[in-house]
Amino acid sequence: MPDLLRRHLLWTGALAPLALALPSPARAQVPPAPAALSAGSTAEQATAGLDLRGRTILVTGCNSGIGLETMRVLALRGAHVIGTARTSDKGKAACASVSGRATPVVLDLADVRSVRDCAAQVHQLAPRLDALVCNAGIVLDDWEKVDGLEKQFVVNHLGHFLLAEQLLDRVVAAQGRVIVLGSGDHRNAPAGGIQFARLSGEGWYRRGYSHSKLANGLFSLELARRLQGTGATSNCVTPGHTRTAILRNSGNNYREDARTPAQGAATPCYAAVHPAMAGVSGAYLRDFTAGEQSAQQQDAAMAARLWAVSHELVARNA
Repeated sequence: MPDLLRRHLLWTGALAPLALALPSPARAQVPPAPAALSAGSTAEQATAGLDLRGRTILVTGCNSGIGLETMRVLALRGAHVIGTARTSDKGKAACASVSGRATPVVLDLADVRSVRDCAAQVHQLAPRLDALVCNAGIVLDDWEKVDGLEKQFVVNHLGHFLLAEQLLDRVVAAQGRVIVLGSGDHRNAPAGGIQFARLSGEGWYRRGYSHSKLANGLFSLELARRLQGTGATSNCVTPGHTRTAILRNSGNNYREDARTPAQGAATPCYAAVHPAMAGVSGAYLRDFTAGEQSAQQQDAAMAARLWAVSHELVARNA
């Protein structure tokens, strides 16, 4: 079987048994960040001096917060940024607000059809993606479901899983980087980790955000394993506690030490484009270095199972 065909089938799940036979990558080694970067650095500081002309980068959730700042800074450095938002108006307004080249695309991560339509449009816009930044997310304080699944799991994880699956050919063509925004809150996921037998949220929905962030970390880990030998990479980053609009549905309860979006976007931008991160895959970053994570987020077997289940769920709604 030709290698490219084998990889394509591997990504789409048709060769899932063979995928499970791939060796687990060694624990990712994160190189030291430049001395000028530390907690509190901004996205502009994290990308200072970089020339991103000729690169194409997709950022989900471009219309506010970390996503908007990520798009702004990457476009400022010369990249063509494809920015997604849930509505056309929000995407157009966000892209028009930044200097440089930014193209809006509609993406509703709760809607499988919207995700597939977005991926199809991106295929028309870009023959390659130098980075895919899976940034968009929600926090809920009540139990909501989409097609019987807990909504935060759908939006924060499953929609991004499908988008990445649909666009992996573009990422691999560029030997690009997939950046998944996780959270230190993954440590507060329900006991046992991913609730495979109760993905509806029953009994654990109040920990739904933490559950979805654990899913983000596990997805990134398994993707890193599947990308071995392609030159493409996958890493999960936590932006830290950042004051954005994400808590609008749960009281806007931010701590006094909350970061600004400029600070929250720093590590995602660094992971997406900085030369120091070339070839690094399977890492979990906070403030430009390896972050602390739970044993569950490093569970390769759980990560592989989540991939298989996620693929079945999105295929079911094709």
